[in-house]
Amino acid sequence: MNKSKIIGVGHYVPDQVVTNDDLTKIMETSDEWIVERTGIHERRWFTPGKDTVANMSAKASVMAAERAGITLDTVDFIIFATSTPDYFAPGNGVLLQREIGLQGIGALDVRNACSGFIYGLSIADQFIKTGMYKTILVVGAEIQSSALDKSTAGRGNAVIFADGAGAAIVQATTDAQSGILSSHLHADGDYAEELYLKDPGSSREVRLAPEMVNDDSFRMQMNGNVVFKHAIVRFNEVILEALQANNKTVEDIDLLVPHQANLRISQYIQQKLGLPDEKVFNNIMHYGNTTAATIPLALSEAWEEGRIKDGDLICLAAFGSGFAWGSVLLNW
Repeated sequence: MNKSKIIGVGHYVPDQVVTNDDLTKIMETSDEWIVERTGIHERRWFTPGKDTVANMSAKASVMAAERAGITLDTVDFIIFATSTPDYFAPGNGVLLQREIGLQGIGALDVRNACSGFIYGLSIADQFIKTGMYKTILVVGAEIQSSALDKSTAGRGNAVIFADGAGAAIVQATTDAQSGILSSHLHADGDYAEELYLKDPGSSREVRLAPEMVNDDSFRMQMNGNVVFKHAIVRFNEVILEALQANNKTVEDIDLLVPHQANLRISQYIQQKLGLPDEKVFNNIMHYGNTTAATIPLALSEAWEEGRIKDGDLICLAAFGSGFAWGSVLLNW
């Protein structure tokens, strides 16, 4: 049976840097308040008329292909994870396809928000194992800043969420020493409304009515305490699940790359697992929470910084809206 291997990673973030001090000019907050609660010092917000979810993901994809040493026309399938598509329909997979000139190949959209890239990577792994495809482009990209309430009332979300894109090229391999070992996916819809964006939803009599603007139903709603309490449990569980499935221990991990939801969550998990700083990669301090983009963006930066070497055991894990969570364990 074929195995699948990540052969290249890339990322793109908008030029516009928004610091915590910048936010103090538009809402009641402070650098100290934001850092204490989230660990974030700055984030990137898109430039209207310049950045789109499609073109940001295209730039990340080009970088991933260059680092993989292949041309994008080698790709025979696209999996696109986003909760903020450029259009309500069609999905962003075909828009990325058009951007990079791959018309004709299949394109699948994944709407699992924070865990979207993990779900997408798992799907790519299965397609390659069955022999259906040989080279798959898996992307996570978001533009969230355009839907944030940037007033004091909305600061709980506005200081956290941000924009960016990350991409990975996944390819079939016969190398027994590298590749994806396993993926583990979970969800619990009982908590769907604890972290969700209600509108525009198709089950309303009028899909987009004026009152929706007034009651903020088209903005992200998050019960931060509930999310935190569940995240620290599920993250730990799904990381250990991946290790146990492959007869590995926490000590075997060379690098843990968690979804960048909140630095406090990542630090709690690190402490719970007993991992030293050099075995955990975080970049939320500079980019905020880019939802489906956080893991590929972090992977790309970790590789760029020399934190990932051939043969390393890498664990990826995510938790978020759904609630949905998952992990992937792989040898680089």
